[in-house]
Amino acid sequence: MTAVPMDDSADPAREHGLTTVLPAAGTQPALTRRIDRTIVLVGLMGAGKSCIGKRLAAHLRLPFTDADKEIEAAARCTIADYFAQHGEKAFRDGERRVIQRLLSGPVQVLATGGGAFMDPTTRALIRERALSVWLRADLDLLVKRVARRNERPLLQNVDPRQKLSELMEIRYPVYGEADLVVDSMDGPPEATLSRVVAALEQALASESHTGKPAQQAAAR
Repeated sequence: MTAVPMDDSADPAREHGLTTVLPAAGTQPALTRRIDRTIVLVGLMGAGKSCIGKRLAAHLRLPFTDADKEIEAAARCTIADYFAQHGEKAFRDGERRVIQRLLSGPVQVLATGGGAFMDPTTRALIRERALSVWLRADLDLLVKRVARRNERPLLQNVDPRQKLSELMEIRYPVYGEADLVVDSMDGPPEATLSRVVAALEQALASESHTGKPAQQAAAR
């Protein structure tokens, strides 16, 4: 199995868009025309980053990329297999490179894995080049959602509720450094999508008035 490559020249996913979902043709909303950098969704597994990310991208008529899919393309295997064979440290190294490459590409909506924002280098890069949105969810909702999938590497051979609780304690203070905080809701994803759009509207309006980057706006 090929490890996640550390040289872009050997990266089969180095050309941006290999796993990117391109937007449908149509007129972009006014909000999109005010977005000058990639929107990065962060949060724990089960928070809805991919689900909401796809809908947000469609709403804004921007491309959508799932960083985990790009990583799998680069590694030529699933993330679960990569974890099993190479370990988490090697995975995080590759994840960091892939996200750096994606942030060098066109403006898009980018969903990241749950551990990506925990890496200080990746977090600093996101802060510099993107607008980050933490999709925050409570424990019961996360447990309910992760039960639908059993291939998540960090939940193998452990009690999901206990593991998620541990991850929340460690990661939520760091996720709190994201530019925007939006609570992920149970029920139709459109409810959470509306909250994200409203938070973006508020943040970009504040930027236009103050000339300063959006920081710590919350939608609950």
